[in-house]
Amino acid sequence: MASCCNPDIFTWIQSLPPITQWRAGSMSICICSSPTSSHPSLNFSVTKNLENSSLSISIFADFNLPVPLWASKPLTINSKSSKLFDEATISCLTINVIKDVLNYGSNKKNPLIRFPKLESISGFKDIFNLAFLTLALLICIYEAPADLRSACLNSLTNQLTSCQSRVASKSLMKLLGSNLEEQWMRSLNLAITNWIAEIQATHRGRMMKTPSPLFSYAIATFGFWKVQLYCPVMAMDLVNSSNPCADERLLFSLNYHQLEGVIQFNYKVIVQEKWVDVMVNIDNIRCDIKRLVNETLLNERGVGADDKHFPSRISLQLTPTIQCNILSVSVSKSTDNPTREIGLERSIETSFDPPNTFLGLKVSAGETTTVSMKPWKFEQSVDGYSGTVHWFLHDSIDGREVVSSRPSKLSLINPKAWFKDRYSSVYRPFTRQGGVIFAGDDYGERIWWKVDKSAMGKTMEWEIRGWIWVTYWPNKHRTFYTETKRLEFREILHLNIC
Repeated sequence: MASCCNPDIFTWIQSLPPITQWRAGSMSICICSSPTSSHPSLNFSVTKNLENSSLSISIFADFNLPVPLWASKPLTINSKSSKLFDEATISCLTINVIKDVLNYGSNKKNPLIRFPKLESISGFKDIFNLAFLTLALLICIYEAPADLRSACLNSLTNQLTSCQSRVASKSLMKLLGSNLEEQWMRSLNLAITNWIAEIQATHRGRMMKTPSPLFSYAIATFGFWKVQLYCPVMAMDLVNSSNPCADERLLFSLNYHQLEGVIQFNYKVIVQEKWVDVMVNIDNIRCDIKRLVNETLLNERGVGADDKHFPSRISLQLTPTIQCNILSVSVSKSTDNPTREIGLERSIETSFDPPNTFLGLKVSAGETTTVSMKPWKFEQSVDGYSGTVHWFLHDSIDGREVVSSRPSKLSLINPKAWFKDRYSSVYRPFTRQGGVIFAGDDYGERIWWKVDKSAMGKTMEWEIRGWIWVTYWPNKHRTFYTETKRLEFREILHLNIC
């Protein structure tokens, strides 16, 4: 029997005997429990229905009387199978669990989910357990009684952030595909945002540690590195903010979004006569701020969907973890040396002075400097054997970095300021949806390492660390409030030297 603190639901249901051997109408296993015996536990139950030869799966809070919190659709029993849960039944249950996780999100469309044969899916047991624990977490956030929630949420969070679950999450995302993956993460992060909001409301005025739900995973294959990441804006670290504090409606709009990022690099291994070149090129860097609730709710409880954070700085650092074979590192982007266009503006003013004085001629000359610049500045840097790429967003009026500055009050009330109507202006430094894309056509620079030939035939580890800053300056809402938040992620990527 699996531990109540770490249940293996898949193995448990696979080991259930035929219903003819059951001594009761249902069988259950503990998912998590309160630390004291006087408090209830959260249980998973399988109930037989002999009238229509079906099974019902449920989650309930085990008080003196069970309190149902969730139930699956009826699962038909295959009388010809030697197992109570055969492949078809497990597949139906898995799809049921996934759909119910998605239904907790703002997108209520019924998704079409198709799986290959389960026997062809590597590590399916861990995938199933991860999907089920995710559903249990959402049920605990939204449905569980108060005296059960805290302990179970901590237990489930620890299980979902374990090394085993992180490996399974990559397989689950691959199984779902990109479109359902985004829906899955928005549903999960909506629940976590509500959880954090409840924690902050309960402990108003006190600094409380909130969950850190940044989710990221890395893929390395076929000369290609990819990191995918998701994080609720509400869970990001606050870097700076202005006073007074934002009003509740504005905070609702700001908080109910998540950051979605994709980091993609192409790499090549080129064998030279006396060393090996490892060359890494930027393929695509994408960063978006996506809403977690529908526009109707953002308009009713917030200030609309147009007032949200925007990306203001991105830094990515690549480092070989074992450096004894590294000879050197180089970057391909020089320090900017922008051309300055100097224009001389002269004006002549004449005036008659008061009587009994000489006629005075006043001459004034003015000089203006014009610098052509893009809103996003790209830089590369080297620290030891680490190569880093940076993107900084600059204020188009005064040229200052947005991430480390604040707009003047005059610009905050100026309807023609660059950050007003920033997602519809022809000069916008973002996509129409408010994100950014840095592709190889404009940022195709590379970092390359010279590696000693003794590394041939080996697999080397590269660490990618990233920092993403998002900033809020008012768009359509009238306010003087501004803030900047930041997240940090770390992933390990592998490269075969051959």
